[in-house]
Amino acid sequence: MNLDFNRNEDQMKLALSQMRQRLEKIYEGGGRKAQEKQKEKNKLTARQRIEYLLDKDSPFTELCAFAGYEMYKEQGGCPAGGTVAGVGYVSGRQCMIVANDQTVKAGAWFPITGKKNLRMQEIAMENRLPVIYLVDSAGVFLPMQDEIFPDKEHFGRIFRNNARMSGMGITQISAVMGACVAGGAYLPIMSDETLMVEGNGSIFLAGSYLVKAAIGEDIDNETLGGAVTHTEISGIADYKFKTEQECMDHIKKMMSMLGEKNKAGFDRAKPLPPKKNPEELYGIFPSDGKPYDMLDIIERIVDDSEFEEFKKDYGKTIICGYGRMDGWAVGHCGQPAEK
Repeated sequence: MNLDFNRNEDQMKLALSQMRQRLEKIYEGGGRKAQEKQKEKNKLTARQRIEYLLDKDSPFTELCAFAGYEMYKEQGGCPAGGTVAGVGYVSGRQCMIVANDQTVKAGAWFPITGKKNLRMQEIAMENRLPVIYLVDSAGVFLPMQDEIFPDKEHFGRIFRNNARMSGMGITQISAVMGACVAGGAYLPIMSDETLMVEGNGSIFLAGSYLVKAAIGEDIDNETLGGAVTHTEISGIADYKFKTEQECMDHIKKMMSMLGEKNKAGFDRAKPLPPKKNPEELYGIFPSDGKPYDMLDIIERIVDDSEFEEFKKDYGKTIICGYGRMDGWAVGHCGQPAEK
């Protein structure tokens, strides 16, 4: 009996050691060389992004790390299915985080990538978890595109789930931190709010080379689908940021504003007085009908004078955004000052 127990214990230790070794290899993604390329572009890896986003000293439960294990060897492999995903806490809210791993075939979607993403969405729907997508993907892995779309449990169902979650009131936030191409471009656009990083983030159905082939026009990808284009002209994206860190800091602010469904969406923090004196409203708000700056009004009624403007660079005839009043999370809107 004792010998059998010791033998089983040794086998268990060996199995755990082998599993840890495999996980360490999986955590390398596409390899150290690919990670260095990310660094050269001032980009974090998928795991670094998640680490930055999570609340300090809070748990993160990674899911499906072994997805794609020893699959697609002839294509160079697809560790973790090319996606790092799991459940963690952002601004105190438990949520699902799904991050494309750009070091694995430029973040392209293999068949197993679609399956893994569908599973993450299913878990989010079953548990009514907000979803944060950290997007950095070249789109569908074209040599295997015939295996990605056909079935109802394949890639295309992801967009149906986007719509279903929207109908269920489950918040979806997408941060475009790199390429977001073709089929993969639908996901951030179907999210509730879309953030982009200038210089690296781009959203387009076809790259500049296809524009050249189709109409003979030369255009760079930044002009075609960069952060400025989509926050100021198309209106597809809602915010733009200089760095990934600024982008993820804003996600944290957005998550802190989310109400709890079992409290009818209400959410109250400790009330803070406006930093800007509310009594100044009497001088700002005109009695003679002359123009005034709506931001001056808002900043004197919201807690701590903090106001997160929504689509700041698009549709400038109206100001919209989020703040708190007497601790309650609220939305505001109003017309800007006449120029």
